[in-house]
Amino acid sequence: MIALLDYGSGNLRSVHKALLKAGGDVRLVKTPGEIGDADAMVLPGVGAFDDCINAMRKQELLEAVREFIQTGKPFLGICVGYQALFERSEEFNSCAAGLGIFSGKVVRFSEKHGLKIPQIGWNQLEIVKTDCPLYRDVANGSYVYFVHSFYPQPVDASIVATRTDYGLSLMSSVWRDNVFATQFHPEKSQKVGLQLLTNFVELAKV
Repeated sequence: MIALLDYGSGNLRSVHKALLKAGGDVRLVKTPGEIGDADAMVLPGVGAFDDCINAMRKQELLEAVREFIQTGKPFLGICVGYQALFERSEEFNSCAAGLGIFSGKVVRFSEKHGLKIPQIGWNQLEIVKTDCPLYRDVANGSYVYFVHSFYPQPVDASIVATRTDYGLSLMSSVWRDNVFATQFHPEKSQKVGLQLLTNFVELAKV
């Protein structure tokens, strides 16, 4: 069973439907007590970093996420759910501390790069970690769907699973041990995204 954290994120339904299509047995979870014996966990997200962190704190899910990750079971963060894994964000002078699973901060795209902000649409993946199980049967150069104005800057470059060129080298996903996270939206990335989620579901069954 996959615990899909429900803290009011706007893309919850699309992530839920995509995980079901990928073969997952999905349970919507609003409290720590509902996690139970989940085999995997997904933290989705759209919107602001602080809104995500504060909603999870109110539902007492922050420590529950940390404890789940420590079990060694598969965990996937998506978009703001990816950003939340870092220590802090510069978004709107954010005051909320992130989960701190990874060292680093979340920053805004610089106007100096002449980029369209937010990045909305399809962009390519350069798969850095070819042994990452999330990218099994996903071709290097595949296109995935992004919607974001902010992105994490990991301190530890060894966790970077994919990079994406958007006027700068963006760390578009990370992987360390049982923790996977993507800045892009697999649930909106059609065939490639479905393959990625299918790979995650298979990890949950191991």
